[in-house]
Amino acid sequence: MRPVLAFLLLAISAAVSPGASLAQGTASSDGVGGGGLAEAYREAADRLIDAALADGAAYERLAELVDRFGHRFSGSESLEQAIDWILAEMKRDGLENVRGEPLMVPHWVRGEESLELLTPHRASRIPMLGLGGSVGTPPEGIRAEVLVVNSFEQLEARANEARGKIVLLNAPFTVYRETVTYRVEGATHAARTGAVASLIRSVTNFSMRTPHTGMMRYEEGESRIPHAAITVEDADMLQRMQERGERIEVLLKMEAESLPDRPSRNVVAELVGRERP
Repeated sequence: MRPVLAFLLLAISAAVSPGASLAQGTASSDGVGGGGLAEAYREAADRLIDAALADGAAYERLAELVDRFGHRFSGSESLEQAIDWILAEMKRDGLENVRGEPLMVPHWVRGEESLELLTPHRASRIPMLGLGGSVGTPPEGIRAEVLVVNSFEQLEARANEARGKIVLLNAPFTVYRETVTYRVEGATHAARTGAVASLIRSVTNFSMRTPHTGMMRYEEGESRIPHAAITVEDADMLQRMQERGERIEVLLKMEAESLPDRPSRNVVAELVGRERP
């Protein structure tokens, strides 16, 4: 099985599996709807899933993509180079009507960033990653005390303590759809209390002192403060320091900024049908 076709089968099988939105959707063009749609395509979906999982071709192709191009941020040159490569590979694999459809995409740049624990003093910086869409700090950074909380409810209860501080949302991982709200909405909740920046415990149930990034967003009309992720281990360390009554002060520096939208492309290829091309 060609690698790109294997990758397409993985995507298609996810789209038509019983748990996907297609199976839960409304009537199709031939009048099959609801659970009937899932049953109508179950056998075909199972064949696609079995074929896609029969070897590691899709994983190998994905590994080659990330090894060659690294990050592929929206608006970045590495994304455009990756798209060029994908289009060429799809043509080589024999897919039909391969093309890039032009569109404009957001262009956020992380820049240099760091988080230094000043008090209690440590010899090394704390690993961190700015979250996608965050604003940056002033060039000199933000130096402030840290307030550690474990939930939005706890933050609201201690709002009078958060003003002028950097809030760390050390929310334990439960399931992704619940815990990810701290990454997406954490900056807005912290800004409402008067915090000058916000940090989150990385949204993961496993860590090797590796911070996890991802997108975040600001609410219209709310103050925009820098928002970054630190590791599970360091979030717990700062929690322990606070519980011992120690004063925690950090220096956060982030060059993150949003630039004007840039042109990019959707990647499109087809498997033309035999009966209804």
